[in-house]
Amino acid sequence: MSAAPDLGLLLDVDGPIASPVSRTIAIPTIIDDLIALTAAGVPVAFVTGRSDAFINEQVVAPLMAHGLADALRAPGARMFGVFEKGAVWAPIDENGLGEITVDESVAFRPDDIAAIRDLAEATYGDTMFFDETKRAMISVEQRTDVDSPTYYAAQSAFQDEAYALLTGRGLGLRYGDREQPDDTGAVPFRVDPTVISTDIESVLLDKDRGAVRALEHFAARGPLPRTWRSVGDSRSDYKMADQLHADGFDVAHVDVRPSDGVLDKPYRVIIEGDLIHDEAGAAFLRYWRTQFGL
Repeated sequence: MSAAPDLGLLLDVDGPIASPVSRTIAIPTIIDDLIALTAAGVPVAFVTGRSDAFINEQVVAPLMAHGLADALRAPGARMFGVFEKGAVWAPIDENGLGEITVDESVAFRPDDIAAIRDLAEATYGDTMFFDETKRAMISVEQRTDVDSPTYYAAQSAFQDEAYALLTGRGLGLRYGDREQPDDTGAVPFRVDPTVISTDIESVLLDKDRGAVRALEHFAARGPLPRTWRSVGDSRSDYKMADQLHADGFDVAHVDVRPSDGVLDKPYRVIIEGDLIHDEAGAAFLRYWRTQFGL
């Protein structure tokens, strides 16, 4: 048996894997190449703010439909999912998404969740919807039938109201340059806007935390490669590479939305020419599949 390729992948989902427009895997080669790399022994982790339910439906299910189960039966094959920026995680094996683990220490009180749900549905339901699949964080997402300029105007107003609502309920919360401690003086949560959603989450959650979860899972199941690539479309996705670099791995980060500003890092940052989003993600995966002759 030939040695596994010296490569590991930490992949954001929205942008590099799933289209930010359709929010599905819209480029078929992404599925084919992920399966081929997995079967060859490349450990693949999806490190995302999305819920386990979304990844199961939009990523794991189409991969399984095209042969992922057989790939994961190959010696050394490893795949893992980290959801809600490290608050939730699960293995992915030949049976699909495995047992879900939730870090309850970073979750919201049920009444706070209900308050944001009511605000989103009563006032902003024409532009966004409340994500019922999240287990620890709160997310309100752009409707797919609403154009981005309309959504962004509503998003800004929603975030202002959400901040006022939650701080009025005694929650310690940060939003931009605004900060309101709770009655203990702590600020354990933040409002984090994305291009298609507003996440309200624990300040402990981010992509570096997700990277740690993935590396721990892979290390318990076999040797880790020395070479890693992280791929994402937001500045926070660089934190996956930050963690890998801090751990001493040979890492580069692939930025599939460089128009937001390429960060200056002590490791290499890769841009896929003029390609962005999932087209850049597809080109990246095809490059490595070709490199390994798979």
